[in-house]
Amino acid sequence: MSPELLGIIGIALMLILIFCRMWVGFSMLLVGFIGCGLIAGWKSIFNMGGTFGYAMMADYAMSCVPPFIYMGCILYHTNLGADIYKVVRAWMARLRGGLAIATVGACAVFAAICGDSVATAVTMGKMSYEEMRKYGYSDKLAASCSCAGGTIGVLIPPSIPFIIYGIMTEQSIGQLFMAGVVPGITQAIAYMIAIWIWCKIKPEAAPKAPPVPMREKMKLSVGILPIVIILIIMFGGMFSGLFTPTEAGAFSATATLVVSMFMRRLNKKTFKESTKEALMSSCMVFFLILGAFLFTRFMVLSNMAAAVKSALLYLNEVRGFSPLAIALIIVVFYVILGCFFDTLAAVLLTVPIIYPIILALGLNPIWWGVITIRIMQAGMVTPPFGLNLFTTAKTVKVPIGVLYKGVWPFVAADVVHVILLVIFPIMSLWFPTFIGMM
Repeated sequence: MSPELLGIIGIALMLILIFCRMWVGFSMLLVGFIGCGLIAGWKSIFNMGGTFGYAMMADYAMSCVPPFIYMGCILYHTNLGADIYKVVRAWMARLRGGLAIATVGACAVFAAICGDSVATAVTMGKMSYEEMRKYGYSDKLAASCSCAGGTIGVLIPPSIPFIIYGIMTEQSIGQLFMAGVVPGITQAIAYMIAIWIWCKIKPEAAPKAPPVPMREKMKLSVGILPIVIILIIMFGGMFSGLFTPTEAGAFSATATLVVSMFMRRLNKKTFKESTKEALMSSCMVFFLILGAFLFTRFMVLSNMAAAVKSALLYLNEVRGFSPLAIALIIVVFYVILGCFFDTLAAVLLTVPIIYPIILALGLNPIWWGVITIRIMQAGMVTPPFGLNLFTTAKTVKVPIGVLYKGVWPFVAADVVHVILLVIFPIMSLWFPTFIGMM
């Protein structure tokens, strides 16, 4: 059997295993291990297996993943994330659709800290849905704004997918973090505009909430001041070059732990839950990376990666497709992939194959990293298979059909935003250039 045929069978088998609900990381590891053994020989794969896992996990760049995960877990279990929502809600309540806009804003802040769109959609959905329904918001708007808002923070640093992309492509994680700032902010603005237009067309979808007294606004704002200071120091340290991403993660996790302790939010139970969840999530990420790298090795040995590269470059060099046209083909593929896969899994699965094509086309790898993450996040809220849709429906207990109908304004905002990011790379590259990182 030819290596190419084994590669096709391996991809099909992996997809079958995933759709049969086998975990993505183990599916890639199993298929990659068997495929490498059949092509390169079992002795070779067993010899590689003795050192491969340790070499991957001992990489210094990987050490920045657990601290950021731990920081997000502490904020979640101590309810400091909920405080962020309360503050934004207090300041935005009087606007038409203000609670929905506040939810999007709070999602942007919390997801930036948490780094995971599904976790953010769940957390914000629990807090915001009932609050909006209490003030007469429609089911569609109340449920869909947190579902879509969860996707924002993966662009705003610190972002685990950016860290993994940087490690896999040997690009600067600091540059990727800074390149995601403007796209993340503009995505939040795009969603807020979508909500404003929705409420203009259908005012009954979002009645005005009663005003919050200034004294309460200030009291709530002061309550989250320590977290704001931590974020300012973390971002400022990375901007100035004082911190590496790993050092920024260590500082942020430690500072969040100390602050939550002094605010009397951290007790034995929340400390145990935060630590346990962070350990489990970190191990899951590392195992996922291990499976992805072994599957990528299989794709290289089977010549599938080279075949995909040759096909797309053929379109460019022989058929006259421009690099931007090739990029748009990959963008469509990523949207479809994002409907089925978590962003981290999709990055690990595709970047080793797609990245050499991007370099061959002469496209900027930092800009492409932003496009990759942004597109796959859009897929997570695109019907009918977006992962955030099913997670949010289960969390807030609304029929999935309600979210299918309610999420389209946000999908439209995604389309406009992605087009702008593709046409104007400066949106991604301006900030890291401005602060002297590029």
